[in-house]
Amino acid sequence: MERQLIRGFIDGALSTLGVVIGASSGQFTVIITAGVGGGVANGLSNIFGALTAERAAEEMRISEIEKSMLREMKDTAIYGEVKKRALLGGLTDGVATVAGSIVPVLPFVVALYIGASVFTATMAAIALTTFCLSLIGVYLGKISRESLMFSAFKMVVMGLITALLSFFVERSIHSILGG
Repeated sequence: MERQLIRGFIDGALSTLGVVIGASSGQFTVIITAGVGGGVANGLSNIFGALTAERAAEEMRISEIEKSMLREMKDTAIYGEVKKRALLGGLTDGVATVAGSIVPVLPFVVALYIGASVFTATMAAIALTTFCLSLIGVYLGKISRESLMFSAFKMVVMGLITALLSFFVERSIHSILGG
């Protein structure tokens, strides 16, 4: 479950960061709606995608066991546990994606209520997202016995690359369409 939790959170945070940056030429309500809508859609997509992938991977493992045991496992407790594990993995991935998607949207909600600019909210979204990613990096560095600073740095770079590419896409499309 830990793998799905981390993967889902990173996916939700980075993809929604791209959405809010892409919508950052709009009004707060548009940016927030796009971020929340994108986060929920991404979460549902990950539930269905992860559930399908997890189930297929578990079915392959069961099939290998069945071949070596020369017996079908469909009516066993093991098979029931496999189905439960696949369902829990899919749900964990999707819920973590939605949770991660809240991170880059939150600064826009706060900015709307305190009267800050969209630019300030965008910079805060990038900062908050990269901060959360750095914490994940520290955790991953700890469990993988890698340098905590290097692991955090890699995660921050992922966030900054996402932000830069999203800015580039937003500005390019904005200038092409004449907005």
